[in-house]
Amino acid sequence: MALKPLGMGVVGAGSIGIRAALQHFSCEDVQDRVVLASVCDPVPGRAEAAAAKFGVGTHYESYEDLLADPTVDLITVCSPISLHYEQGLKAIEAGKHIHFNKTMTVTADESLDLIAKAKAAGVKIVASPGQLTKPGLREVRKRIQNGDLGQIAWAVTGAAFGSYHEQEGLRQGADILTNINPAWYWRKPGGGPLYDMTVYGLHSLTGILGPAKRVTAMSANAVKEREFRGDIYPCDAEDNTLMVLDFGNNVFSFVYGTFTGGLAEGWGPTFFGTKGKIAGETHNGEPVIVNGPIHPMGPHVTGVHANMEENHVFEDMMQLVDWIHDDNAKPIATAEHAAHVIEIIEAGLRSSDLGSVQELKTTFELV
Repeated sequence: MALKPLGMGVVGAGSIGIRAALQHFSCEDVQDRVVLASVCDPVPGRAEAAAAKFGVGTHYESYEDLLADPTVDLITVCSPISLHYEQGLKAIEAGKHIHFNKTMTVTADESLDLIAKAKAAGVKIVASPGQLTKPGLREVRKRIQNGDLGQIAWAVTGAAFGSYHEQEGLRQGADILTNINPAWYWRKPGGGPLYDMTVYGLHSLTGILGPAKRVTAMSANAVKEREFRGDIYPCDAEDNTLMVLDFGNNVFSFVYGTFTGGLAEGWGPTFFGTKGKIAGETHNGEPVIVNGPIHPMGPHVTGVHANMEENHVFEDMMQLVDWIHDDNAKPIATAEHAAHVIEIIEAGLRSSDLGSVQELKTTFELV
């Protein structure tokens, strides 16, 4: 029996909303499973313009109006991170399934509260980035678990903020869909390279090694202002953070989120063991080969999606679509994993403030 397509609501028609959701879900090959039902954005005219360009059923300036739309079955939250918790609560109350762009929330307690409330309400949630959808990283995990790298000593992962967001293409134009301001990325709460970029490496690292046990760190806000299209914006989010994680069994990891530089190779962590190293998706200098038809970003990245931006986020959203259609299609991009990574970030910042090692309380199951 053919499935009834689900109605997707896109919360925020900014850079990620356009590139990860609207562009992908307007493609013909997904219409049998999910259609663009609605889009909302508080900037006057932006949701209307997005709906016209991508063929979305309805458009609103109000998030509450989108949640009240009966054609919306699930939403993707593409708003600033500081809004995710409150928007998640309202979506659960409205009975809408949820995909959260990274990070799921600002604090682990917020994520855990959403997980509990969603479970009680029968609402399904997933949270990006589901890094272990990548067959290459799953093979890395398999090799480490099988002892192919010998005894693991330590690992390194992280990311540098740079001027990435200032230079994104959808921020350079003159119309309402291409002049999107990135200033929220530089402000508390929820801004800075840890929440925005290092989160990828942390999901990969913990997805391979499992949950971390303890964190210690030093952190600061080094860049006090940034320029975007001739205007100067204040910056107060921590942008120069160095962390050490303890995974137990004498395995440690160095993790960074900074405003410049970098050590990790690609988006994958580097692992050092008694039999060499795995750097990203190379093992002692040789590519990690995974036989099979699955795209490097995941099984849903097929056809036109393979060459589109943000296809890793599309993969995470399609996991939610599959899960709604089939209870047995458990997602890799779990909310529990996201909550653990958020606690690592929180604990790192707290460690810097207090000058002490922080014990971690959250955990998750490897999928």
